[in-house]
Amino acid sequence: MTQYLVTVLHPNGYDASKEDDAMSRDIDVLNEEMIAAGARVFAGGLHPPRAATLLRPQADGEVLITDGPFAETKEYVGGFWVLEAPDLDTALAWGRKAAIACRTGIEVRPFL
Repeated sequence: MTQYLVTVLHPNGYDASKEDDAMSRDIDVLNEEMIAAGARVFAGGLHPPRAATLLRPQADGEVLITDGPFAETKEYVGGFWVLEAPDLDTALAWGRKAAIACRTGIEVRPFL
């Protein structure tokens, strides 16, 4: 089976404090459904981009370490699932459910 990255996209400036109990329950139900179907390999939420640390190799062989995100974007990764699915259509079906549960955009992409 192919593994897919199902990415939760938050708009820049997303306010996680507006996530309510209903949304948390919907995500919990989705996680339980993914586990019961044997589709979920791993899942996790991420802190906002301001908590990121970027490591960039330099021409001299050193690694430059800077705080915060690399680029200004309109959206950022807020969380993700790694799923196993027999085909893209099945992965997209999980993605649709994730978009409804998370109330935001979702990207589905196969691993190489």
